[in-house]
Amino acid sequence: MTASPPVTQPAAQQPTGAAPAVELEGITKRFPGVVANKDIAFTVRRGTVHAIVGENGAGKSTLMKILYGVQRPDEGTIKINGQVVELHSPSDAINAGIGMVFQHFMLADNLTVLENVVLGAEKLHGIGDAARQEIVKISDSYKLGVDPDALVADLGVGARQRIEILKVLYRGAKILILDEPTAVLVPQEVDELFDQLAELKDEGLTVLFISHKLDEVLKVADSITVIRRGTTIDTVDPKSVNARQLAELMVGSELPSPTTEESTVTDRVLLRVDHLVLGGGTGRPVLDGISFTIHAGEVLGIAGVEGNGQAEIVEVIMGMREPTSGKVFLGDQDISDWHVREIREAGVGYIPEDRHRHGLLLEAPLWENRILGHQTEEPNIEAGGFLIDAKDAKADTERIVKEYDVRTPSIFVTAGSLSGGNQQKLIIGREMSHHPKVLIAAHPTRGVDVGAQSSIWDHIRAARREGLAVLLISADLEELIGLSDTIQVILRGRLTGEFDPDTVTAEDLGAAMTGAGHKNGADDAPRTGDGDGEATTRHTDTHTHDRTDAHDKEDQA
Repeated sequence: MTASPPVTQPAAQQPTGAAPAVELEGITKRFPGVVANKDIAFTVRRGTVHAIVGENGAGKSTLMKILYGVQRPDEGTIKINGQVVELHSPSDAINAGIGMVFQHFMLADNLTVLENVVLGAEKLHGIGDAARQEIVKISDSYKLGVDPDALVADLGVGARQRIEILKVLYRGAKILILDEPTAVLVPQEVDELFDQLAELKDEGLTVLFISHKLDEVLKVADSITVIRRGTTIDTVDPKSVNARQLAELMVGSELPSPTTEESTVTDRVLLRVDHLVLGGGTGRPVLDGISFTIHAGEVLGIAGVEGNGQAEIVEVIMGMREPTSGKVFLGDQDISDWHVREIREAGVGYIPEDRHRHGLLLEAPLWENRILGHQTEEPNIEAGGFLIDAKDAKADTERIVKEYDVRTPSIFVTAGSLSGGNQQKLIIGREMSHHPKVLIAAHPTRGVDVGAQSSIWDHIRAARREGLAVLLISADLEELIGLSDTIQVILRGRLTGEFDPDTVTAEDLGAAMTGAGHKNGADDAPRTGDGDGEATTRHTDTHTHDRTDAHDKEDQA
């Protein structure tokens, strides 16, 4: 398919004769052994939301880094409001009126909103009343509802995202790049974000919206540019395509569905968590009486606004934190005080929520990453010995690459050179290769495209059929509903409700996750932060240093 010109939109959305907000022509970027972008070309009209979609590795991230001045193109031109610009750094992009809100928020929890906003931009309006007045003015103008004196640690995910948007507006941005802005939002917060984007458009601002959620793209975008294998495929009008057609443009296949087949749940208990409590310093416990059971062939989904204890449940089960009280059982064995390595060797697979921090060594080749977390197990170690068996580890990595469709030129390239979806498939292949009894899957499809998402769902369904007990933690409510046999909602460290995936809706879960209608709603408002405090941490046998920060987790899991 050849690239086609942008779809013509009603003239009312852009003044007659006004230059487009962004014009990219012939953008090409090469890295050793790969062409990330090739002859990218599209136009973004002023005062619109323009979505960029494509599978992982299609070149979206590289393109946005070029537009934000993080990287320079090898060829091509960038025009902002009709003027050719050369962006050597993010400072140049900001001076050109371009701001970027990253998927992972860059806010300091221990500072107020005002302090976060002015940090690095003190010369604009100072750090006192003038800055406060400007923040209030911007918040009111765009209906962001931001309190400059609020402590960021007390705010939920949706509020934090509004602060990030306000930060770039404070610096004078007229063109906003939003990278996966809905990844951690519940449905109600997504609706609020879309309302705010409408306000931005009404004020003449332009938004570049990067997302894998095609239904949301179709809902919010005025135009959609599809990128495949580093080049623009088409720019389409969202009114002229549906999600299935858009997915086909992206990856050449239909939009996948996370639906499961008939129940495979047995009566054999494989994982039991019994009245788990994790202390949280002077305040309420981070985990407060958590109990659940997962049987062979069962997927238990945990839904919750990020920061309500999901990560801590995983850390306790995997042996990264020691509970204040309560027990964790693997089958009939109490593993509450086991080390990470013992838990891994006993048959617990782990897909971490942050693959870069806890799942991979980005600078190491794929075959070395295949060994991580399983250094004492075959085929990574010589039979009866203590030395790494590099030959067998490499051979097994080749098998994983083939069976799990990890798209890579070689097992000797670094993990950091792979797209996010291929990194995730490598991790899943590594974990499933050791035939676990229990699989802990934390946000397994976060930040991956529809093709990789479909593959990962297939692997989880296969694990379920093979009799694994799966704990699935996800911010994607459709994923939870489609894959789970039972869904539990977590709110401020407590399991507050159980739902049947056959009857519950995403809106029902979203309301339960935020405490809407809960009798203790004010007390149970979503919290954020990592919940450090009195909780103690343990180290594995391969790491002897102390870990005082709960997020300095197991050695790459």
